[in-house]
Amino acid sequence: MQIIIDHVDYIYDKKTAYENKALEDISCVINKGEFVGIIGHTGSGKSTLIQLINGLLKPSSGTIFFNGEDIFEKSYSLKNLRAKVGLVFQYSEHQLFEASVIEDVKFGPKNIGMDKLKIDLVSYEALKMVGISEDLIDSSPIELSGGEKRRVAIAGVLAMEPEVLILDEPTAGLDPKGRDDILNLLKKINREKNTTIILVSHSMENMAEYADKIIVMNEGRIHKIGTPSEVFSDYKELCKIGLSVPENVYILHRLRESGFNIRTDAMSDEEVAAEILKLCRRDIK
Repeated sequence: MQIIIDHVDYIYDKKTAYENKALEDISCVINKGEFVGIIGHTGSGKSTLIQLINGLLKPSSGTIFFNGEDIFEKSYSLKNLRAKVGLVFQYSEHQLFEASVIEDVKFGPKNIGMDKLKIDLVSYEALKMVGISEDLIDSSPIELSGGEKRRVAIAGVLAMEPEVLILDEPTAGLDPKGRDDILNLLKKINREKNTTIILVSHSMENMAEYADKIIVMNEGRIHKIGTPSEVFSDYKELCKIGLSVPENVYILHRLRESGFNIRTDAMSDEEVAAEILKLCRRDIK
């Protein structure tokens, strides 16, 4: 599975007084099994980009390929695409509308025409995967906590067995534990099922810890693409466009710039702590 975005532009309200170019000359490749983070300010084009990948919007120009096929060719089935490329919107709890958790999760598989036996199987497996206990499956979604609602919404997309899972700010409004639970769940899905994850987030810390590749958006264009260490090595440029970097990254680069021999590609708290401890031990000797 591969997604190729080839010189894509998108203009809202084209040829009207409200015309607004949301994306300009976007080109990138997303490979099977990658965990991709998309970051940028509000209005930078992040949400527009993911709706194009899912086929909800059509480019004003340019092409998007999924497994080598142009998804906007007349013969291409967008319904099949959306079964393979699942999208979980921001504040996804507002997508929950059935009377019970299990019926909500079954909605997607029913909509794409799965047979009844398989619907039951994948729905229960999806709820188990996201950590929703059996005593909650017949509950009304409105009785759940915010984090549980997000999990159910993710389960509803997972039950369709997508190859790609796109999430728009899935941790927005959650407390730190709820946020970490959701992100660890996504990493688990990515590793165990080899599902491609595309995550839109404002949090640089989350991207540093979880993403394999980061796409930085700025004013409708791609500012930079690379691994977390590659992207954050350019931290001064990120600051110039108003994006902060993880505190850990800033500390390592400041130490290097001050003359200390220290790696600057460490991302997690544990890796950074280990690098600083090595530095302290060298100085003691």
